[in-house]
Amino acid sequence: MNTQEYKLLLAISIVTFIVRCYRLGSPPSVVFDEVHFGGQVSKYIKQRFFMDVHPPLAKLLLTAAAAIFGFNGNFSFEHIGDDYVVHDVPYIAMRAVPALLGVALTPLTYLICRSLQLKPISALLGSLLITFENALATQSRLILLDSPLVFFTALSTYSFIKFYNQNKSKTAHFTQEWWSWLFLTGLSLGAVLSVKWVGLFTVATIGVATVYQLWELLGNLSIPPRLLFKHFTTRALCLIVIPILFYLWMFAIHLSILNRSGGGDTFMSAAFQHSLRGNRLQDTYAPVGMGSEVSIRHLHSTGGYLHSHEHDYPTGSFQQQITLYPYTDDNNIWQIVERSDNNGEPDHHDYHNEKFRQIYNGAVIRLMHLDTGKRLHSHDHKPPVSEAEFQNEVSGYGFEGFNGDANDNFKIEIVNGDSRDPSSYKELKAIKTHFRLKHVLSGCYLFSHKEKLPEWGYGQQEVTCNKQSPLENSIWYVEVNSHGQLEDNENVEMVNYRPMGFLEKFYELQSVMWDVNNGLLERHAFDSRPMSWPLFLRGINFWVKDHKQIYLIGNPVVWWLGFVAILGSGAYLGLLTLRNKRGYSDFDASTRHYTLISSFVASGWALHYIPFFLMERQLFIHHYLPALFYSIVMISVIFDLITNKLRSRIRFQLAGLILIVAMIVYFKFSPLMYGLEWTNNECEKSKWLSSWDFACQQFPTSYDDYAQYKDVLQENIVEPANDIFEELQSKASDNLAQST
Repeated sequence: MNTQEYKLLLAISIVTFIVRCYRLGSPPSVVFDEVHFGGQVSKYIKQRFFMDVHPPLAKLLLTAAAAIFGFNGNFSFEHIGDDYVVHDVPYIAMRAVPALLGVALTPLTYLICRSLQLKPISALLGSLLITFENALATQSRLILLDSPLVFFTALSTYSFIKFYNQNKSKTAHFTQEWWSWLFLTGLSLGAVLSVKWVGLFTVATIGVATVYQLWELLGNLSIPPRLLFKHFTTRALCLIVIPILFYLWMFAIHLSILNRSGGGDTFMSAAFQHSLRGNRLQDTYAPVGMGSEVSIRHLHSTGGYLHSHEHDYPTGSFQQQITLYPYTDDNNIWQIVERSDNNGEPDHHDYHNEKFRQIYNGAVIRLMHLDTGKRLHSHDHKPPVSEAEFQNEVSGYGFEGFNGDANDNFKIEIVNGDSRDPSSYKELKAIKTHFRLKHVLSGCYLFSHKEKLPEWGYGQQEVTCNKQSPLENSIWYVEVNSHGQLEDNENVEMVNYRPMGFLEKFYELQSVMWDVNNGLLERHAFDSRPMSWPLFLRGINFWVKDHKQIYLIGNPVVWWLGFVAILGSGAYLGLLTLRNKRGYSDFDASTRHYTLISSFVASGWALHYIPFFLMERQLFIHHYLPALFYSIVMISVIFDLITNKLRSRIRFQLAGLILIVAMIVYFKFSPLMYGLEWTNNECEKSKWLSSWDFACQQFPTSYDDYAQYKDVLQENIVEPANDIFEELQSKASDNLAQST
């Protein structure tokens, strides 16, 4: 690149900065998923643990900006439309992070196109189409993750292309520049993977190109095996090991900050939860015996406690509800008592003054709920939610003077223990021993799963007795254990959760993120499926307030032209393959060049788009943005291919025509991007497709109406608020005068 091109890069960067940062503070209230990501920034500031399906890098960048500008985390971003200014939130600084990365995407696109050896006018076309693409601009103006995602996708692509170009000359192999670009590719891949898991598609894109490059080297017989092995190992180090280490590093920072108990605790295992400050369990007695007062935890569903409360089932037996509850509570405490004798005499045991009797594998017990006096009970009634024939209801049953019946009897079956304590496989010990509770009469096992009870059950997790229970869903353990006979014995074994190391926490967090991500199956008012994305059949309503709207809409010219370019590249490659099969010799240097770069860009588009067809989870149009980036680069490739032999003036005119049309469309839809004033008539005329569901009814019929809205706002809200403020200020002054 020459000096003129660097000046051109600076110019397009300035234009993009204006486009991305114009009215960055508008709207001054929470927009769409700022609810989630802004709220997570608050939790970072407060160091409260939360669970999110996305890795932490972008959120850490947002948090850094918020912290630098003095955000204290007291604003929780709970609702769309909540005012930022009133609560003194540095939201512009937070929005500036994705905005600046969105600005950087434009010159980066130019550099990618030039590294693909496209002409400057083709590179300029692609970079300015990025600038005037409404969806990319909207996403980069808000506290969202997609702008960092697309930026690091582009940076990974650029770094790899530069590295690939280094390999065209044998003398450039293993030079400092060669290593620099390979290392930067690895870091970029780690970064894109640390923003969202869809960064795996970028890893796949670079991986496919790397495999092709290694295949070419393998076919070069002039390269000795030792050097070939060096090529393989260096790529493995930089493109596999470095991204993994970077990803681990991001989670190390993430977990070191979120070291306090928070709203995400219930997703995690008990051991994970108790590694957090404010949720750490005190040491508890290990031996569990008759009369022990215990809290019992379900192993598989990340820590729900066996729970009951003074509310009955509205169906079935109409007896007291038994549920799983994720938080510590007095209603989680049960006393282990003996089953009644044959004549049904009441239980007069004074367990806390009698000799301690350890519970062993195979013991038959009863569980009495301390707060309500009801016993854990099962019978032939169907559960309130599950309707399978092999499931029985579990309830709390009993009344004063009644000593229970045989349906209260459960048998302890130990299934696992602590390998460092062999006795825990035979004796019931808190935390160490995992066991099942088998209903003696029916043979079913106490069971829980992810089914939630309706509103009458407070959304708590259903507990049943299952005759065909999978092992993992019927395993329990005692977390807290107390007994009067153990309290004064200094030699009693005490236990607690074993401290978790970073890698254990990391592995568990990845597993939970995967499960939660796959569980996002509920429909959303603005979700969409991949088939509709390339033609932009539907957007997302982000924000509606004060007769203005933020709506995620793409620039139709860019989206449709990008899809045509992808189809065109497929047709081009297919035609060349067919002609080659028929014996035509088309593959000169120029053709091979365009074949190679179009194949690379097309693979990037396909690998960032096609995998979404395999996902059943909730999806949105913004999931297409990385693929859109590759389709825009493909516009530049196809434009360069078609106009390659035309005069420079004609190429410039064609590129200018495309850009002018794209800019006109961009400005047409800009009110939906910036939250500008608009009229109902203009909005309706902008619905080029019937599936575009802007809230046109929110806009007035005339721009003059906005002046009336401002007068009404001033009269009904601003002036009364000022009067109240002045009255409070006056009272405060009077109180101060009296006190002095």
